[in-house]
Amino acid sequence: MAVLGLMHYAAFTGLCLLVLTPVHHGAQVSTRSFLRRTLVEVSPPEEGICASSVLLHGYKCEELEVTTKDGYILSLQRIPEGRAEASGSGKKQPVILQHGVLVDGMTWLLNSPEQDLPLILADNGFDVWIANTRGTGHSRRHISLDPSNPAFWDWSFDELISYDLPAVFDYVTNKTGQKINYVGHSLGTLTALASFSEGNLVNQLKSAALLSPVAYLSHMSSEFLVVAANTFIDQIISFGQAEFDIKRLPGSAFLNSLCVHPGVDCSDLMTAITGDNCCLNSSTLKLFLLNEPQSSSRKNLIHLAQIVRHGVLAKYNYVLPAHNFIHYGQISPPVYNLANIPHDLPLFISYGGRDALADVGDVATLLDILKNHDQDKLSVQFIKDYAHADFVMGFNANDMVYKNIISFFNR
Repeated sequence: MAVLGLMHYAAFTGLCLLVLTPVHHGAQVSTRSFLRRTLVEVSPPEEGICASSVLLHGYKCEELEVTTKDGYILSLQRIPEGRAEASGSGKKQPVILQHGVLVDGMTWLLNSPEQDLPLILADNGFDVWIANTRGTGHSRRHISLDPSNPAFWDWSFDELISYDLPAVFDYVTNKTGQKINYVGHSLGTLTALASFSEGNLVNQLKSAALLSPVAYLSHMSSEFLVVAANTFIDQIISFGQAEFDIKRLPGSAFLNSLCVHPGVDCSDLMTAITGDNCCLNSSTLKLFLLNEPQSSSRKNLIHLAQIVRHGVLAKYNYVLPAHNFIHYGQISPPVYNLANIPHDLPLFISYGGRDALADVGDVATLLDILKNHDQDKLSVQFIKDYAHADFVMGFNANDMVYKNIISFFNR
């Protein structure tokens, strides 16, 4: 977002309200004053993620491209070694980082190098690969489709499972010749778990760390998102464009419609959506505003709403039995059965007591499904004061979470 014209001011205001929350570290800032300063003082980086967030800290970084089997060209960044490391110092374990919905790979790089997971992993001897989902800022290309074509946006997280993750895994496997460690946050956990449940990726995987897992959403405590899923999202988004971008109409109009609904408090939307994050600071939020939120497809958000409403992790529901039959050979969409995840697959799961998306009750459902997992292959961490964004942007996430991930990977 550069300095915006009046035409987009209302949409941008909605965006800022979505991501701002009073901070609990450093100077306190008000939403209104922070919004005004953000509008006039900063503009987003136009260069790639390597140039804007990695190279300037003294790390090597490669901008790469991966093409999926259905033709999407995905941006991928590789950080091959630590800052103080001699070049070519032996084989390293590869780690793929996969972000959640409405953000991209930049969301891992919003703090100082000592607090950003990709750079911490690189400094600890890992070969780091940052994935960027189709439709996000640096992954808006296709071999034949343009983002202005609605067909470009005809996908949900089913396609992320079937195409995006396999493309990135295959690329990293071919380049490194090694099994892969994986870190997913939010939707990046759902796509991974669903893939594992179908036997995909597991032969290429060494271990997986899942932060704020959202495989189930029945207990989600975000009133804003519950209202969106149960009342509005299908109806309002269906009248909009195939691309869903809350920085522009009709995305901002969708937000406004939710905010006037009884019981929804939009005065602090980040807390309302993610829970009361304990450990974000103002500089992190400022950088977040420059780059996020990113676009997703209308179909993807409808699919997530279906998971909330139906309480089942299933493929996209085309509603009409005949349409489901055309796609799946049955009148209802197939379920991703997470009980089929191999019991000996090493999993690290970390979740927070204040998380309004990955609610404690829903994580309990996931852990119950994994109750027969090999005991020495499943490590679970509960952080009472953490909410959804703390796991990626928290100023103390290294001490609270990342050191445990590294220990788990090294084990």
